[in-house]
Amino acid sequence: MIQAARNLVERKKEQAANDPVIFARNARIEPDQWQADLLRSRAKQLILLCSRQSGKSTSTSLLALHEALFNPGALVLLLAPALRQSQELFRKLKVAFNALQHAPVPVAEENALRLEFNNGSRIISLPGKEATIRGFSGVSLLVVDEASRVPDELYHAIRPMLAVSGGRIVLLSTPFGKRGFFYKEFSEGGADWHRVKITAQMCPRISAEWLEQERRTIGDWWFAQEYLCEFVDSIDQVFATEDIMRALDPEVQPLFLENEQ
Repeated sequence: MIQAARNLVERKKEQAANDPVIFARNARIEPDQWQADLLRSRAKQLILLCSRQSGKSTSTSLLALHEALFNPGALVLLLAPALRQSQELFRKLKVAFNALQHAPVPVAEENALRLEFNNGSRIISLPGKEATIRGFSGVSLLVVDEASRVPDELYHAIRPMLAVSGGRIVLLSTPFGKRGFFYKEFSEGGADWHRVKITAQMCPRISAEWLEQERRTIGDWWFAQEYLCEFVDSIDQVFATEDIMRALDPEVQPLFLENEQ
C-alpha cells in the first residue's frame, strides 16, 4: 500500500508538470477559462491587459511557480515599479506553493525576496531600478507587474536578459494612458505577442452593481482605465493622441534635427 501511495503521488506530480491547470488545482485554485488558456500557453511573450482584481497576478504567480518547480535550474525574476509591488506578487506565489499537498521540489533557501529550490531553480523579487537588475542573465521567465508604470529605459535594459536563455517574458498591467512600452507593445507589438484582455465585466467575481457604484465614485476617466482596460488620453491632455499622430508627416524632417546638422 505504501508503494501504491507513492506511485499515486508521482503520477500527480507528472500530471501537474505536464498541465499547469492541474498544477493550479493542486494549489487549490480553480482558474477561469482565460486563466487556464494562459497557463497552458507556450508563447514566449505574453501581455496581459487586465482589470483590477481580475486574477492576473494569481495567474502569473502560478506560471512563475510552475516554471521554477518543473524546470530545474530556472531563474525567475519578478519585477515591478516598487519593491512592495513585486513582493506582493511573490507573496501570492508562496501562498500557492504552501497550498500544494505534495510539493514537487523542497525549498532549499527562503527569505523575504528570494525562494530557492533543491533543483537549483530560483525566484527573486526585485524593484524597478536598473542598478539592481543588470547583474542577472540567463533568465527563464521574466515577469513585469504594473508594466504600464515601468519606465521605457528599464524595459529596454531587461530584455537582453532573455537573449541567450531564450526565456519567456510576461507583462501584466492595467492601462496608464497612451504612452510607454506597455501601450506600444499591446497596440503595435505584432504577432510576436500573445495578448490577453480581460475587463471587469468578464470576471465572475465582480458584480455589476459594485462596478456601477465604483464608476460613480471614481469617475468615467479612471473607471475606463482600471476596469474597462481602455488606453485613454491624459485627463489634462489638450489634443487627442489620434489627432497628434494624424498631424505627423514621416516625410517631413523635424526642425530640431536640422539644427543639429
